[in-house]
Amino acid sequence: MNAALSLANVRIGASFLWKLPFFLRHPISVEQARTALRERLERREVGFLVLARRTIYGNPRSPYLRLLALAGCEYGDLERVVKQEGVEGALRILYRHGVYLTVDEFKGRRPATRGNATVAVNPDLLRNPLAAYHVLARSGGSRSRGTPVLIDLAFVRGCGGNTCLVLEARGGAEWLKAVWATPGAGARFRLLELSSFGAPPVRWFSHVDPAAPGLDPIFRWSERAMRWGSGLAGVPLPHPLHIPLTDPLPIAHWMVDVLRAGRTPYLHTYPSSAVRLCQSAGDAGLDLHGAQFSLTGEPLTEARLAVIRRTGAEAAPRYGAMETGLIGYGCLTPETPDDLHLLHDLHALIESPGPNALFISSLHPAAPFILLNVSMGDQAVVVERACGCPLERLGWVTHLHTIRSYEKLSGEGMTFLDTDVIRVLEDELPARFGGAPTDYQLLEEEADDGQPRLRLLVHPRVDPLDTKAVAEAFFAAIGSGSPIARVMEVVWRDADLLRVERRAPLITHAGKILHLHLGRARGGPVLRRTPDP
Repeated sequence: MNAALSLANVRIGASFLWKLPFFLRHPISVEQARTALRERLERREVGFLVLARRTIYGNPRSPYLRLLALAGCEYGDLERVVKQEGVEGALRILYRHGVYLTVDEFKGRRPATRGNATVAVNPDLLRNPLAAYHVLARSGGSRSRGTPVLIDLAFVRGCGGNTCLVLEARGGAEWLKAVWATPGAGARFRLLELSSFGAPPVRWFSHVDPAAPGLDPIFRWSERAMRWGSGLAGVPLPHPLHIPLTDPLPIAHWMVDVLRAGRTPYLHTYPSSAVRLCQSAGDAGLDLHGAQFSLTGEPLTEARLAVIRRTGAEAAPRYGAMETGLIGYGCLTPETPDDLHLLHDLHALIESPGPNALFISSLHPAAPFILLNVSMGDQAVVVERACGCPLERLGWVTHLHTIRSYEKLSGEGMTFLDTDVIRVLEDELPARFGGAPTDYQLLEEEADDGQPRLRLLVHPRVDPLDTKAVAEAFFAAIGSGSPIARVMEVVWRDADLLRVERRAPLITHAGKILHLHLGRARGGPVLRRTPDP
C-alpha cells in the first residue's frame, strides 16, 4: 500500500469516526422515513436534473459529458426531454444515442467507443463530487482489488430509511436484527444501514474469522474501527462471531432462544447460507416458526425458499450492489420467489433491447457514483403490475424478477467474474495438467434442496489426472487475485462446493463449448452467459 493511499485511508477513517456518533445517536423514525421517501418521489425529475447539472454538466472530468456531447445533448436538451418524456423516457433516448456504460466500461477494463470516438472511463472519474467520504469499501473483484467504493453516511441513511419502511411493512419494527456475512464492505454497510433506524443489530455472525491467517489486515482493522467508533457513540455495535457455513447451528439456537423469549429474530444473509442454516435446524429438530430472513447476493429460487419455509421461517429477497446501494426489496405478495419492488426514489432503471440487461442511473444526491445508464452486469424481467402490497402503497410500483448476472459466477454469496474463471479454465489448469482450453468447464447448478453446487468437468483425454490436485489448483488460482478473492476462496472451500468430474464438457445446440453453464441437478443445463448489450 503506497503512502498516498495510506494517508487517504487515514483521512476517511478519521471522517468516519467523527461522523459516526451523530449517525448512531439519531436513528430515523418511521415517520421521518415516510416523509423523506415522499419528498424524493415528488421531486424525482427535478432531483435528476439537478444532479445531472451539478455532477455531469458542471464537471469537466465527467466521461458522461463527452458522451452527451457526442450525442448532441446539452443541458437544455436534457431538461426539455425529461419534462416531455419523464426520467426513464429521457434515459431510453440517451441510451439509443450512445449515452451508457457497459460494466466493462464502468470498471475501466475498456474505453467507451462510440463510432470513431473513444472516451476514457474509470470509476475514479465517476465518483459523486457532491458526496462525502466516510466509509471505504470495495466491490467484489478477483482479477484486481475490486472497485474502491467511498460511501457517504448520508447515503447509508437514505438506504436505511427505505429498509425501515420495508421492515415496518413486514411487521418488523421490533425485530431483533442480525447479520451473517463475510467480513468486509458488505457486512459494514449492512450493519450501519440496520443501525440507522430503530435499535442496532444485536448479532454479527461472520462466515470467516477476520483474524484468520492469510487475510488482509484491513478486514480486522476496519471491524475494530467500527466497534471503537460505535462504543464512543454510546451505541455499541456487535463484534463478529465466527460461524462457518459447515456449522450454522449456533445461529439456529440463537433464533430459537429469541423466539422462546417472545421476540422475532431477523437475519440478513445470503440465500444459500440461509438454506444451510435451515437444513441444520431441521436436522436438529429445531422449530424456527416465525423467524425472518432478508436474502441478498444470490438468486432466491423456489427450491431454496421451500427449504427455508419447511422450518417455519419466512424470507424476502433484496437486490443491490456495493456501487449502487439498495435497488429493490421483495414484494409482500410476490408472483415469483425473487419478485422485488424497484426503489425508484434512489434509482432510475431501463432495459436494453434483447437480453433485458439493466441500466441503472443514480438519483440520490449522496450516491457513491454518478451512474447514467450504467450496467452492473445483471439482467431481469421488469414489469408494471398492481400487487396491492404495502410497498406499492409507499409508491414503489415497478417490479423486477428473475434477476441473473450475465458476467458473474455466484455461490454462497461470493461472486467471481466469469472472465476470471475463464482465465483459470483456459490458461492455468491446461498449463499445469495438460489438455486444451476446451477440456475444462465449470457447471453451476442448484440441487433439489436448494444448495448450490459447482462441478468442474475435465475431459477424460486429460490423463493421468489427480482430481484433488485439480481442485486445489482451481481454488489457489481463483483466490490469488486480491484480498477479496482470498475471502471468497476460503468460503467456497469451507462450503465444500466443488466436485471434479472426469467427463467431456457440455456442448450447446449451436456446437459451442462454453466455459460456464447454469443448470439444475435434475435437469438439463441452461446457458448462463448472454452477450453484452
